[in-house]
Amino acid sequence: MEDLLFLAHRIPYPPDKGDKIRAWHFLEHLAGQYRVHLGCFIDDPRDWQFTDTLRRICADCCFVRLNPWLARLRSLRGLLDGRPLTLPYYFDREMDRWASGVLERQKIARVFVYCSAMAQYVMLGVEPSFRRIADMVDVDSEKWSDYARQSSLPTRWLYRREAARLRGVEQRIAQSFDTTIVATAEELALLRELAPGANDRVISIGNGVDSEYFSPDRAYENPYSDRGTPIAFIGAMNYWPNVDAVSYFVRSILPLVRRRIADARLFIVGSNPAPKVVGLASGSDVVVTGWVPDVRPYAAHARAVVAPLRTARGVQNKVLEGMAMGKAVIASSKALAGITAEIDKDVFLADNPEEFADSIYKAAMTPAGAVIGRNARHRVMADYRWSASLARLDAVLNG
Repeated sequence: MEDLLFLAHRIPYPPDKGDKIRAWHFLEHLAGQYRVHLGCFIDDPRDWQFTDTLRRICADCCFVRLNPWLARLRSLRGLLDGRPLTLPYYFDREMDRWASGVLERQKIARVFVYCSAMAQYVMLGVEPSFRRIADMVDVDSEKWSDYARQSSLPTRWLYRREAARLRGVEQRIAQSFDTTIVATAEELALLRELAPGANDRVISIGNGVDSEYFSPDRAYENPYSDRGTPIAFIGAMNYWPNVDAVSYFVRSILPLVRRRIADARLFIVGSNPAPKVVGLASGSDVVVTGWVPDVRPYAAHARAVVAPLRTARGVQNKVLEGMAMGKAVIASSKALAGITAEIDKDVFLADNPEEFADSIYKAAMTPAGAVIGRNARHRVMADYRWSASLARLDAVLNG
């Protein structure tokens, strides 16, 4: 069995948020074919309890604590030396020593880097003796450009700088690594435009859904009271696009929904809610749950699942998981980018408050909701199995 070095910016378990879901499925699959040496950061204290799960499937592990506040301070070095702030944020001497030691001691055949920031640990000055694969997932420089367009000074300047500096890093990765992966055709087009000389080195591998885990056929205890019509938004609630989405929903959409459904209640379900999200809680109208051990009951018993994202990159797992649960999902164009689904058959599309209110009413109060939910589940089963993505990953690794 050959040795593989797997570097990730966040512990890939438990698969409870977008980046960890993809990383976990890739890691679990690769661990069945390689002796995996895993190096990753842990930025949530709750995740330390899961290290033994990863040690059981990996030959060697290096877990490094990442304190977000200290990492932000460390990232300011980038302002002095011209680097994107992302690189010093994710640079740690312990991780660097461990990764260098693995490359020296082991006969590493493959290096798999998850997130462009982790490529700095294997950006070697000489031609390596192993294949290097980077999964960027998304072209993050475009994410910072999106943030800049929606921000005011001085934040806008900082985001524009980060986009420009990170664009150069992404270009170097695409040009020097054997293969660079992104999650959607749209992101692939962006990367090819960014690094036109690397067209034969960049590919897209889509996300899948664990359709057995996210199944509507199980009995889930109802987490809602009997009062009201529950609408669910599910996601990591310290992620800025999610914070913006629920703020927009409460401010501009929910009042229109309640004109049609007087007892409509929004449940914001997800870990680490930002102060702005906590501040949205309003009696019974808006409930912020914080971390929950299992999001499936909240999807299963919701009358509608919403994804009103105004900024988004790549595939939104929250949309696919809602569809897998057989729910009527009402999503913005941004949230549906990269997802194959037929509008008004598999999902509802809404891009302004009136469209959201109208679609939520259809989903929650008419038979159309159940029909859309059934079609959504069928679409996931047909087009979003992890097996297809993992087969493409094998082809990349075997190059």
